[in-house]
Amino acid sequence: MALKATVYVFTVSLADVDRGAYAQLELRMARHPSESAEYLLSRFLAYCLEYEEGIVLTDGVSADDEPAVLVRDLTGQVTAWIEVGAPSAERLHRGSKRAKRTAVYTHRDPAQVLASYKGARIHRAEEIPVYSFGRGYLEAIGETLPRRAVLSVSRSGGDLYFDVDGQTHTTTVLEHRIG
Repeated sequence: MALKATVYVFTVSLADVDRGAYAQLELRMARHPSESAEYLLSRFLAYCLEYEEGIVLTDGVSADDEPAVLVRDLTGQVTAWIEVGAPSAERLHRGSKRAKRTAVYTHRDPAQVLASYKGARIHRAEEIPVYSFGRGYLEAIGETLPRRAVLSVSRSGGDLYFDVDGQTHTTTVLEHRIG
């Protein structure tokens, strides 16, 4: 018998001061059995920190031809290709050619992720940011993350504040560049 995805339901108050994005969100996210809590949280934070009109969560690790998060304009054109984890150079190349903007949010060691792209052919590689979070940050949140939660995500001056049912976790979102 195949294992089923676990569904998480989040009520989110988003305040991204750095980008001027504010919203109240109701998110349902499916966590595939092979997906770690850190990957799920990276997808969630990528969605929140890239939030704009037309943003959608795809099927995550089950999405073969799409990134974890993408943004489409009103015509259906992909405007942002947002990967999570450690996507292959091929995926980044394809996404960068397809969208105006490409980014990666990783829960892995950013030095290893960046090293995997060394010498690879990636369209507009120098324009692709790779974002990471402080060591142990996502693991600490993942250990206590309930399937239903009221969350608050705030970013100001590069600092990220993630409140899970009254407990606040803080880190700095670090930006790295390919090449």
